[in-house]
Amino acid sequence: MKNYQDKSKYTNTNVLEKIIEVTVQSSMAIAIMSAPSTAIGLNFTPVGTYATGVFDDSASRITAFDPNSERLFVVNDNTVAIDVLDISNPNTPNLDFSINLGQFGNFGGVNSVAYSNSVFAVAVENDTITNPGEVLFFDNDGNLINQITVGALPDMLTFTPDGTKLLVANEAEPEGYLEGDIDPEGSVSIIDLSNGIENITHNVAGFQAFNAQVDELRAEGVRIFGPGATVAQDLEPEALTISEDGKTAWVTLQENNAIGILDIETATFTDIVALGFKDHSLPGNGIDGSNQDDRINIDNYPVFGIYQPDEIASYTVEGKTYLVTANEGDSRDYDGFNEETKVADEILDPNAFPDAEILQQDETIGPLEITNTLGDTDGDGDFDELYAFGGRSFSIWDEEGALVFDSGDDFEQITAQLFPEFFNSNNDENDSFDNRSDNKGPEPEGVTIGMVGNSTLAFIGLERIGGFMTYDVSNPWAPKFISYTNNRNFFGDPEAGTAGLLGPEVFTFISAEDSPIGEPEVGTAGAGDLGPEGLTFISAEDSPNGIALLVVANEVSGTTTIYEINSVPEPGTIFGLLVFGAGGKLLLKRKNKTTEENAAFL
Repeated sequence: MKNYQDKSKYTNTNVLEKIIEVTVQSSMAIAIMSAPSTAIGLNFTPVGTYATGVFDDSASRITAFDPNSERLFVVNDNTVAIDVLDISNPNTPNLDFSINLGQFGNFGGVNSVAYSNSVFAVAVENDTITNPGEVLFFDNDGNLINQITVGALPDMLTFTPDGTKLLVANEAEPEGYLEGDIDPEGSVSIIDLSNGIENITHNVAGFQAFNAQVDELRAEGVRIFGPGATVAQDLEPEALTISEDGKTAWVTLQENNAIGILDIETATFTDIVALGFKDHSLPGNGIDGSNQDDRINIDNYPVFGIYQPDEIASYTVEGKTYLVTANEGDSRDYDGFNEETKVADEILDPNAFPDAEILQQDETIGPLEITNTLGDTDGDGDFDELYAFGGRSFSIWDEEGALVFDSGDDFEQITAQLFPEFFNSNNDENDSFDNRSDNKGPEPEGVTIGMVGNSTLAFIGLERIGGFMTYDVSNPWAPKFISYTNNRNFFGDPEAGTAGLLGPEVFTFISAEDSPIGEPEVGTAGAGDLGPEGLTFISAEDSPNGIALLVVANEVSGTTTIYEINSVPEPGTIFGLLVFGAGGKLLLKRKNKTTEENAAFL
């Protein structure tokens, strides 16, 4: 029997061995790190931030870029608006104007924005969430061109590569599961723009054809589990990506742990692919499952992770399409039905879990949130298997939905080594060490793909602790970790550091030479970036300054930050940056392989 309490260290030598160089770039909490590899060496520099001054109300969620006008369109759900930023100088993003979407209908929120061919499209939900939503089309000066009704809760939209079609993922969440509650059907709207924005037509791809296949889908591992729901009602499209030829779309069905494969021309789903489960008992797939032990405790446990990807992106290698997912995880908790429970609160089968007493302690995975819809394999009322929400990772899948690569426990291992005092923190509170370990950990949510030089890069946002991971995915079978970048200030009050801050130059670093106290300091206090939601890559060819950029929209801090992506002199070296701003001072620590004995800074 394994002793889960014998924890002398936590390491992942396959990901990174040590940080051997510390360099000051900013007074915010930044961590940038590259592991030894032959991958391209990159440096991410935050050059400009636009701040709404709104804390924890989704004032910056998703962005889209127009290279012609050099404008960035930002979803501001706080005001149900699109903030249009001028980023002709990425160092000083300025608000050009805002579009109040409420003037065009009775909308409950704005969820997504996309751009193509001098037109940007916006997805808005109805004030009654189960009613059909709308898509609004604007020119890049903010003039409404057209609008069209789509499915309930349009959550994400994107154009085909040639811009002739727009696809909308209509999530269609239920009102609840009480008698009389409405549960609309999930769908994808396919809007044809080939005859001009003024003459758009609209097809709907739904899931009614799969209603009779419910038993088969469940047997394959697709989660169809809403009480009384048909397959068409239960499947909830979250996000989508489109092939380079514009013929196929892949749609994440997050709650269902599946991907739908869509033939765009016929507006037909050809398959629903179950994604399977991640075995956290295997080496390299560790997990910290407790927020009650006040320590970092990444280990292997007899738990399966439900991938449940949120955002999805795609790219092509040698003529084959590969899908990249951010495996966030999500649960259903509604009036009339709640699938959430804790390992400690359930009866574990003594044959399947002879060490159940240990597993259910606070020091192991007792607090871990699991689903009550899976695990009782023999129907006797106890748990024979345990299933936790999310994969705490990113994955690469082939075009048929077969797993090619998963990042394992990289995200928790890397953040544990770089931010041991803030490991698995929440995004709205700094004094929240280990707070999210019981519930999806760092919670990867957003993902985008970009080419820098000859390398294909995947950028994955971590919703809770913040920042983004960068991997070279040029070889989808053997991705290489490049860096972790986090522009969060872990010191002070996040709400106080966000509220009242407006405009582009919120965070100013003052060097020791210029500082009146003779030490580096923060010129203007700020919370930094909290709760990254959407990531947008801008190629060097499209960039206003000729340098590749990454734009990160942060929904908790209400900030939109622009990073320059530059090559470093020696690709493949181990490079590290660890900087914290606190009380006008920079706290630096060079550290080797992390263990519990040397995990704390200072």
